[in-house]
Amino acid sequence: MEMLFIVIYMILIALVLEVSSTLLIISGLKKEIARFQAVSMLTATGFTTLESELILRHPIRRNIGVFLILFGVFSLAVLISIISNLMGQNLRIPALTVVTIGLAIIWLSIKNKKIMSLLKRKFHRHLNQQFELHQLPIEEILYTSDTDWIKDVHIHADSKLIDQRTDTLFGQEEDILMLFVQRDDQKIRHQCLKLTIQEGDILFVYGSKLAIGEKFHHELVSMKLSDQKEQHVVSM
Repeated sequence: MEMLFIVIYMILIALVLEVSSTLLIISGLKKEIARFQAVSMLTATGFTTLESELILRHPIRRNIGVFLILFGVFSLAVLISIISNLMGQNLRIPALTVVTIGLAIIWLSIKNKKIMSLLKRKFHRHLNQQFELHQLPIEEILYTSDTDWIKDVHIHADSKLIDQRTDTLFGQEEDILMLFVQRDDQKIRHQCLKLTIQEGDILFVYGSKLAIGEKFHHELVSMKLSDQKEQHVVSM
C-alpha cells in the first residue's frame, strides 16, 4: 500500500512538472529552457544561470516558479514522511488518485494547440494590461524573432574600429542599431553616434545576429580568445 502511494505521488509530481513546463513554454520560453528551469525550481537546486533571469523578470513565470518551489518543498516533506513512518492508516490513495487523474486531464488539455494559443493570447494581454513596458523582460520587448540579438562588443587594442566614427560604422541597409557606448564608467546614449571609437569602449548593439556577427567578427573573436585566456589563468 505504501509503495502504491509513492508511485501515485511520483506520477503526480511528474504531472505538476509537465503542466508547469507547458505553461512556461506558452509564456514564451523555449522547451529545453522551460523544462530545465521547472526541474530546477521544483527540486530547489537553485541554478543561478542567465536563463533563470528569464523567470525572475517575468511576472507570470515568477508565479509559476513560486508554486513549483513551494510544491517541491511540500513534496519532499511528504515523501520523507512516507519513507520514515510509512504513514500508517493515513494513506489516502483514492483521493490522491483523483487529484492525479484530474491533473493529467489538465495537462492533456493545455497541450491542445487551440488551448495553448488561447493561453498565449491571454498571457500577453495580461502583460500588456498590468505592466508597463519597462517592467517586462528585455527579451519580451526586443527579441521578436530567433534572429534578433543584443550584444556588447568590446574594443580591444587590435580592433580595426579604433579611431573610426560611430556614425560611419553602419551602412543604411545593415540591420544593426547602436543602443549606447560604455566608456569607462560612463554610459553614452545621446551622443553615441557622434563618437570616435577608442580602445576599451564597449558598444552595445541590437539587430540581426548574422549582421552583428559579420560586422564585428574580429572583435567577437578577440573577446572569445580573451575569455579563454582568463579562464585558463583562473584554472591554473
